[in-house]
Amino acid sequence: MPHTVLGRFYCSPEPENEAATTYSSKRKRQQIIQFYSYPILGRINRTVESSIPYRRLLLLQNPRLLQICKYRLPLILAIFCLIMAAPAYSQVTPAAGYTPPDDTPSLKLGLVFYGNYTYTSAPKGTDADGNTISPNSFDVTRSYLNFTGNINHRVAFRITPDITRATVTGATASFNNSLVFRIKYAFAQFNLDDWTGQWKQTWVRVGANQTPFVDWEEGIYRYRFQGTVFAERVGRLTSSDFGTSFHTNLPKNYGEIHTGIYNGDGYTAAEANNRKAIQTRITIRPLATSSNLNMRGFRATAFYDWDSYMKKDEKKRVLFQALYEHPHLTAAFDWMDAKDKTSAAVTSIQGRGYSIWATPAFKEKNKGPEMLLRWDSYTPNRTNTSTKQNTAIFGVSYWFPHDGTVTTSLLLDEEIVKFPGTATATQRRTAVHLLVNY
Repeated sequence: MPHTVLGRFYCSPEPENEAATTYSSKRKRQQIIQFYSYPILGRINRTVESSIPYRRLLLLQNPRLLQICKYRLPLILAIFCLIMAAPAYSQVTPAAGYTPPDDTPSLKLGLVFYGNYTYTSAPKGTDADGNTISPNSFDVTRSYLNFTGNINHRVAFRITPDITRATVTGATASFNNSLVFRIKYAFAQFNLDDWTGQWKQTWVRVGANQTPFVDWEEGIYRYRFQGTVFAERVGRLTSSDFGTSFHTNLPKNYGEIHTGIYNGDGYTAAEANNRKAIQTRITIRPLATSSNLNMRGFRATAFYDWDSYMKKDEKKRVLFQALYEHPHLTAAFDWMDAKDKTSAAVTSIQGRGYSIWATPAFKEKNKGPEMLLRWDSYTPNRTNTSTKQNTAIFGVSYWFPHDGTVTTSLLLDEEIVKFPGTATATQRRTAVHLLVNY
């Protein structure tokens, strides 16, 4: 059969034998390679091999080439699109609904004001001329500014100077009963929520910051402007101290943990020795996810304060609380045991007591009229029951309508303090208290 030679390629439409078939297959593979290499290889004989008739001949003799070339352009375009899409993918904006944290530095100013007028009907007093009187006075029991802010979403701070009535003796006795300036809170807060998952409100504070129990109960009780909560009123705990503390909320709002190391003497005094107080509060909300919304308000709290006056002179506090919160009622029962051994020369003294309080709301908590009902009973020394004291507080308040965190309330209350088993006279005070919190 005649053969056709084109350039340096041997082309046969039909091989005559097995050797010719093998040779033809090899030539086809070479032709396919040269067909695809043509655009980039300069050593190919372009005079013949790159001519249009030659390329047509290759396609006619190799139908597979035609089938493969059909996908060549789409394949190149697909690869090009993937390469160009890579940088675009790296610039994808956050998913809808995601709000990036605000790292803008900020500074906010707030204020707290406690004012009152108090009339003491018992015991009676005597003036300089010997006249029997019922003491009464206008007073400001608290007035401070709150400076709060953020360096970024991970670092926050608070500085709260407090203006209060001083009790001073000794060389500076001339300042007694004067209004003095002091630091109530001054701390840096490091927020850890970025790394704690479902454990929200996780932070560390350093400086003069809130102790675990008192400040927390004040936020629920809300009537701090009438007087201190039970544990602070009997002189066993304080609301702020110098130290460092850690706080976190349990997942799904099942409770919280607040623990810290403090000087132990409170924010009103300097450190007296090398001893430190370890205070821990654990609050559990057992029915946090109950389908019955009324049951979610139950909380149980345990608090422990481990401290010492000297190396072997204990100063310990144990406190349990049962609490219920509802839009129309907040009520709690506190039980506390305290042990104090102020020095090696004295015996240990154990105090014990309890408090029951409730704040029923006629409309809704923090809106409109409410009542304050409270009963405290405490024995500072259980070996001497004559030191027992009972306190009853009854009041009616009105919480003015407000927006946001602004709070204003007016309270009319009667406070009665009795000392059973002693000749100490009963104390009875009627007062009007005003709260402004902005």
